[in-house]
Amino acid sequence: MSQAPDPETGDRPVRRHDPDRAARIVEATVDVIAEHGVAGTTHRLIAAAADVPLGSLTYHFTGLDDLRAQAFALHAERMAVKYEAHFADAASLDDVVEAVTDLVHADADADDRDWAVAYELFLAALRDPALRTVTESWMRRSRGVLERFVDPTTSRGVDALVEGLVMHKVLSIRPVSRAETREIIARAVRPTTPQELPR
Repeated sequence: MSQAPDPETGDRPVRRHDPDRAARIVEATVDVIAEHGVAGTTHRLIAAAADVPLGSLTYHFTGLDDLRAQAFALHAERMAVKYEAHFADAASLDDVVEAVTDLVHADADADDRDWAVAYELFLAALRDPALRTVTESWMRRSRGVLERFVDPTTSRGVDALVEGLVMHKVLSIRPVSRAETREIIARAVRPTTPQELPR
């Protein structure tokens, strides 16, 4: 008895059983964005990376915007989990200063590929307000971790500081030293008494 045509393409299927096809396509979209950027991401590149027929993309997703949104959501979730894990053993403000310093100097436990996707997300969210639900959820989770140790206003500042310091470290020819990063974080977490500015 012959197999029925693939409902996605009308062709005889290459795989008899492929329940993870949609998830694999999303994974492949993350990889394509990392390598080619949002502007260079196409249906054909994603299908090739996922090793699926081109018709699978339109069968499982409404279009490139849908694919990109799901890929960015997957990536943001993974980055948030790494962030949360980094503070699992922190019990004091000193621990928080060290954890944040470690986070910055390990590029927030992310490699160049991870940050390429993150920066693509930030830029895409500037142009597509729908993606800001992804960035907002990611930032809210990061601040939630920090709010176990500091007040909400300080957590917002430290979270922004982490992203900025990581960006500077990734992109700078001469990034700040670990000692300087630790001092920057310590001042943000435990602000000193305001002093009169020199005249």
